[in-house]
Amino acid sequence: MRNRAFFLTGLSIALLIAVFLSPFASSDPDGLDRVSEDLKFKDKEHPEAPATKLPFANIFDGYALKGVPEGVATPLAGLVGTLATFGIAWGIGQLAVRRSDSSDSSQNPLE
Repeated sequence: MRNRAFFLTGLSIALLIAVFLSPFASSDPDGLDRVSEDLKFKDKEHPEAPATKLPFANIFDGYALKGVPEGVATPLAGLVGTLATFGIAWGIGQLAVRRSDSSDSSQNPLE
């Protein structure tokens, strides 16, 4: 029960940060965008790349959801990204624990 409270507290804090602080993030380009600008290959980008058709693909406006105002889209992107990251990490953790439990019980000669 204590672990559940710890994880829920951590997830809640991460969600609060993602939703309420994401609108205040810097508008400067992120790492890859900055490198592409510095090395002058940003203009070589294919205009109809498959990634531009994704819901969160709005290269020039940052993290925006097509058809949703930016004031809502940025916190929404933070919310979805945080939940997806947590879900993936939790799932990998569950798989690791199951494998660890099954290998421990099958290799223990005292049981």
